[in-house]
Amino acid sequence: MRIIIIGCGRMGSGLAQVLQLRGHSVTVVDRDPASFERLGPAFKGRTVVGVGFDRQALIEAGIERADALAAVMPSDEANVVAARLASEFFHVPRVVVRLYDPRKAEIYNRLGLRTISPISWGINRVADMLSYSPIETVLTLGSGGVEIVEVEVPALLVGRTVQAIAVPASIHVVAISRGGKTFLPTLGTVFQEGDLLHLAVASSAKGRLRELLGVG
Repeated sequence: MRIIIIGCGRMGSGLAQVLQLRGHSVTVVDRDPASFERLGPAFKGRTVVGVGFDRQALIEAGIERADALAAVMPSDEANVVAARLASEFFHVPRVVVRLYDPRKAEIYNRLGLRTISPISWGINRVADMLSYSPIETVLTLGSGGVEIVEVEVPALLVGRTVQAIAVPASIHVVAISRGGKTFLPTLGTVFQEGDLLHLAVASSAKGRLRELLGVG
């Protein structure tokens, strides 16, 4: 994929490095030429000096042929302008915008922009870490209606099958980690001692999951 990253701070530079390692063609745009030093000598993508929401800078970065764009500048307002320009004017298929203010993230999600709010995510993760629970939420999907959780298989389920805790449209065991390997189970897969279960759970069904696991 041809991906443009606007903003070469810690997130932008790190994102560029990761995407390059995954085989994508990456172009980074930033108004400060010195910021590109964060990319390191191993970075083989392109860099463009310019304002991230300037039409000419975006054209120079190849936005007319871009498959995706991430706006990760320090300013929420600048990120939104760049993202909407990419999405609505240049019709970039996939646009992601970082917003520090969770309230803005919710508004722009409703307008169709894909947003990530590090503050909101961080608040929830710290709260989870401070509040001990045998069921650990590792990912929240959409507006929070579905969670991906991890839990070590309790003794009462050892020797039983995945079917024992599968609830249609509410609880699904999506993967099991066992002996250093992770695999996709069937309903007939038998739980073993030490298994780490990865489950997709409707938020409204977490109480039911605790009952099935016997963790209270």
